[in-house]
Amino acid sequence: MTQTPVEEMSFELAMKELETVVGQLERGDVALDDSIALYERGAALKKRCEDELKRAEEKVAAITLDANGNATGTTPLDAG
Repeated sequence: MTQTPVEEMSFELAMKELETVVGQLERGDVALDDSIALYERGAALKKRCEDELKRAEEKVAAITLDANGNATGTTPLDAG
């Protein structure tokens, strides 16, 4: 587990650490107090991943296409 604050992690780093946390919890080889801390970290990592995916989906949805399907620019997120 890294000491990087979750809110500063990229999607990829958060996902990798989340997989590590889940693996540790599934194995059950962690003390109860450590399991609770891992669970809390995992919940924060899951939220970070979900937030980053939502942000990426919004960016993709904002891409405008011309009649031929070519990207022509973006529209503001609040325009639609």
